[in-house]
Amino acid sequence: MATDEKKWCTPAVVMVAGCMIAIIGMGTRASLGLFLEPMSSSLSWSRETYALAMAIQNLLWGILLPFAGALTDRYGASWVISAGAVFYSLGLWGMSAADSVFMLHVSGGILMGLGSSFVAFNLAIAAMVKVVGPERRLFVMGVGTAATSVGQLIFSPMAQGLISNFGWSDALVYLSFISLLVISFAVLLPSNPEVQGEEATTQSLGEAVREAFSQRGFILLMIGFFACGFHVAFIGIHLPAYVTDLGLAPQVGAYCLALIGLFNIAGSFLSGMVGSRWSKTYGLSWIYFGRALVILGLLLAPKTALTLYVFSALMGLLWLSTIPLTTGVLSDVFGVRVCSHTLRVCFFRAPGW
Repeated sequence: MATDEKKWCTPAVVMVAGCMIAIIGMGTRASLGLFLEPMSSSLSWSRETYALAMAIQNLLWGILLPFAGALTDRYGASWVISAGAVFYSLGLWGMSAADSVFMLHVSGGILMGLGSSFVAFNLAIAAMVKVVGPERRLFVMGVGTAATSVGQLIFSPMAQGLISNFGWSDALVYLSFISLLVISFAVLLPSNPEVQGEEATTQSLGEAVREAFSQRGFILLMIGFFACGFHVAFIGIHLPAYVTDLGLAPQVGAYCLALIGLFNIAGSFLSGMVGSRWSKTYGLSWIYFGRALVILGLLLAPKTALTLYVFSALMGLLWLSTIPLTTGVLSDVFGVRVCSHTLRVCFFRAPGW
């Protein structure tokens, strides 16, 4: 069986499958902010009710991701990601039928939090990284991260179109079925790939965590990732509703999310290229500094559609460009196998995601 798998499970196949998983998984998740205003208005809930469900989802995603990664190491990415797609689909379907706060928090919070941790884009990227040599890892990380942005670019206007034409409930049902497509690509991932260019290690998750926390640099990376996660989660959920509060059409919010995804494609590739040639840590510092300037600019600028589009484009360049550099730093220090453990801990310590 292993021999047969090696014949067709080439790096190219793994790359395509991993990118499609990232596109669908992150695309559906990135569109959830578009449902805040219509769902809250329809059910006479406060926006905090919906936001709390998304907070539960993000918190569970961070908490469960290390365990999802450990299961991936043991049983393979195919089974774990497929199971995550099922839970995520059930969560979306449950949200479409939610008629109480409790049901919203169970479906949109718990079920989708569980599903998103098992179908997380970084699990797909980890599978992609393992089948290439050390010299191509940052490039592959950039490709995988860019794929998540392609998902945001595609799904944001598509989800808004579904909401406008069919209503928020039916739109969630459609996204529920679309998310199941992840399974068809998950089965193409290798069951237990050998890491190219690196010797096997028997280090456990606990040992990797203890080693990581013994280093000051890892603590600083986690602090940065906390800020990164807060920015991404807060803007992704609340920007569309903020747009409508300004009196602009809901489509403007969808276009803003799409612009973030579009420009992050370039940002992710540039991040990978910068990390391959220059200091990864300095690159991260400039990204976080750039985010602060962009957010300050939005606060000071007049609130028009053009201003929001410019903000989205600039923020898109810096959106997930932290991931290739952060993963690259961890890979350089701990190695690819242990990096998969330490990166999960970074996400666990970044509840803003």
